[in-house]
This record gives sequence, C-alpha cells and structure tokens, in this order.
Amino acid sequence: MSEEKVILVDKNDNQIGFMPKLEAHQKGVLHRAFSIFIFNNKYELLLQKRASSKYHSGGLWTNTCCSHPREDEDILDAANRRLIEEMGIETILRKVYEFTYKAELDNDLTEHEFDHVFYGVYNEDPEINPDEADDFKWIDMDSLHEDIKKNGNIYTVWFKIAFEYFYNYLKK
Repeated sequence: MSEEKVILVDKNDNQIGFMPKLEAHQKGVLHRAFSIFIFNNKYELLLQKRASSKYHSGGLWTNTCCSHPREDEDILDAANRRLIEEMGIETILRKVYEFTYKAELDNDLTEHEFDHVFYGVYNEDPEINPDEADDFKWIDMDSLHEDIKKNGNIYTVWFKIAFEYFYNYLKK
C-alpha cells in the first residue's frame, strides 16, 4: 500500500489536515472524496466492478469512478484525472451535489467521506484499467434500482447512497 494521503476535512468540507489513505479508513476519519456517474444518451449508467485486488470493497459494483483528490488538487481536476486513469474516459463533468456518509466496510475499515458527486455523458465503452476495475456494464436506471433492492450486497455502500439522488431526480 503506497503512502497516498487523503485530505481530512470538517463537516463543512474545510481542509484540516492530511492522513495516509489506509490509516484514514482504519480510523474512520472524515476526508474529501468524489464520485462520478457517467450516462449515455439512453440514460444508462456506466458501472464498474471494482478490482478484486482492492483493499476494500473489491469485486463490488459501483459508480463509474470514485477516488480522492491529492494535496492542493482541485476536486474537478482530480475527478477528470481519475476518470481517465480508471476508465480511459474524457468528457465534461458537472458537479451535481455533495453528501457526507459513514459506513463500515470489509477488512475492519470505515469509510467516512465528504463526497462530491459529478456526472457526465459518454457514449462509448470505456477502456478499463485492470488495476482499478475487473469489469464494466451499462444499465438502465429502473433495472439498476430493482437490482439494488434485490442484491444490495453486490454494490458499494457509497454508490447505493449516491444512486438514490440520480434515480429520484430522473423520476421527476
């Protein structure tokens, strides 16, 4: 595990320090993160199956891309960088909303994030990085909503929270 650090924040997303990523997940400390949702023109969402080798939530389905910004890195720049690194996708991203959550993960880890959520549109299949993702799929929102209800254990915790926003928004 590299000594990659996350940005520690308070409940208003004000930066208060740095901590190695694994340590932040071991201690459940609030830190800045982002989640990206990529849709195609048919309103299908691009999911990735996290690489089985990940130190938490490996092999689970999740949103298109998620990660943490680096020290002194703008959140949108970080989102664009990771979308290319993980999925080989370049597109215009727009921030939609933000939320905070805390959840117990596997391996005695706790995810406690101030999550900035972005969306974009892309109509080709991604070129996934095998270090980041084992697979991908496009899925329509209604089918995904039903599958989360039936098989919630195959999806990441943060994805299930963030997905509800998009599902409810599109149903308006």
